[in-house]
Amino acid sequence: MIKKILISQPKPASDKSPYYDIAREYGTEMVFRPFFKVEGISSKEFRQQKISLLDHTAVVFTSRHAIDNYFKLAKELRITIPEDMKYFCLIETVALYIQKYVQYRKRKVFFGTNGKIDGLIPLMLKHKNEKYLVPLSSVHNDDIKNVLDNKKLKHSECVMYSTVSNDFSAAEKTAFDYDMVVFFSPTGVKALKKNFPDFEQGDIKIAAFGPATAKEVEAQGLHIDLVAPSKEYPSMTAALKAYLEAQK
Repeated sequence: MIKKILISQPKPASDKSPYYDIAREYGTEMVFRPFFKVEGISSKEFRQQKISLLDHTAVVFTSRHAIDNYFKLAKELRITIPEDMKYFCLIETVALYIQKYVQYRKRKVFFGTNGKIDGLIPLMLKHKNEKYLVPLSSVHNDDIKNVLDNKKLKHSECVMYSTVSNDFSAAEKTAFDYDMVVFFSPTGVKALKKNFPDFEQGDIKIAAFGPATAKEVEAQGLHIDLVAPSKEYPSMTAALKAYLEAQK
């Protein structure tokens, strides 16, 4: 039985989070503990990349961290983002987060269908004359760049933030007694192995969000029990609920 689940993300801001609904319905304890923290780069570091925010007419956001640091840098650089700037997001939850900074209008905020860049491409091709800016973490691959190059879309990539391990305390390491661990990024998987070099999975179930995360779980020699998103379950909470239901 799965009684205690470690969610490698910050605690939800709202008590109405689906995670709490799942905890109540299935009698599980949800522990929220980020495995890494995100640190934005300075405006000086950004300038060294020779990228201008205002040279672009659209932005591709892969995460909420990218949104936070894009608008943070704009403020530090004293740049006013034009009202007609367009925003393209991998998934709807990221798109909705833009409301924290700008008024949400469907004519300028777009989101993909599957959480991957290929699910966003059809929308971007409808706006093929835009010049896209892609804010990224310091740890990234060239997947997005290669896809945009292949589709002949005008774009620039830039680093706006870095991810560093959020190390576990000695007490946390001693009390590591979870039945399931849920990962949301390759960085989180690496952080687990960094904090627990001799980690043995045993009966612990592992859930991974996104193909890159799943790939890293397997690269670390661990077994995956649950992968999201999928056609049936577009979110981790939906997939987790179905998994726990099947375990009853």
